[in-house]
Amino acid sequence: MSNKDYVTRLENVIKQMLTPLKNIPFNLVIESMTGKKVISFDLYNTEHKEILSLLKESALKAGKAINEKGILRPRPNEVGNDIEQFVREALNSLNLNADVPTGSSGNKKSTGYPDILFWFKNKPYYLECKTYNIENIATTQRSFYFSPSDEFKVIYDAPHFLMSFEIYIAGELGRDHIYKCRHYKILSLESLSLDVKYEFNSDNKRMYSGEDGTIILDEGEIE
Repeated sequence: MSNKDYVTRLENVIKQMLTPLKNIPFNLVIESMTGKKVISFDLYNTEHKEILSLLKESALKAGKAINEKGILRPRPNEVGNDIEQFVREALNSLNLNADVPTGSSGNKKSTGYPDILFWFKNKPYYLECKTYNIENIATTQRSFYFSPSDEFKVIYDAPHFLMSFEIYIAGELGRDHIYKCRHYKILSLESLSLDVKYEFNSDNKRMYSGEDGTIILDEGEIE
């Protein structure tokens, strides 16, 4: 194979890699990444109906606590970080042993999917917490995402839920808005349609060393 043919084939492979994958079911992604099953929610299953009732009660308790206290944040996309604690406390008030999930090493990880692992009748359940604005709920704004990881926090076969609160600005305090909520949604994620978009990346060491592709043209001290 000539060098030109090799380069052409390599370019074609890269183009195929960069073609976004669309509409991949959530359960297939989780199972392929972790080897763990996403258990489908069954409205005719007695335990699942009990879980839904407890999640509803938890959403109402968490929402009430949020509205009594208010969440102070300058921007709405930061509010989701505070919602999780309210939800975890509400779940624990119902004896659901909710906590931050651990990765395969057993270490708790506060970042990354999912936010909460809770237990009911000695069975595990995963829960992600989100917020939304009613004005953009029907848009294509990206709102759910996760990336592969050596310490991915799904280590059990389990149902996967999402609890989301509609937030609004109830007032101002200094430079912060006071956020409260007026509606909740409880979702089962097993059939959520996902997209994948690849990216290229590098790091500071390669970018600034001048030894791995970049060429330092000039540099100097500034007084």
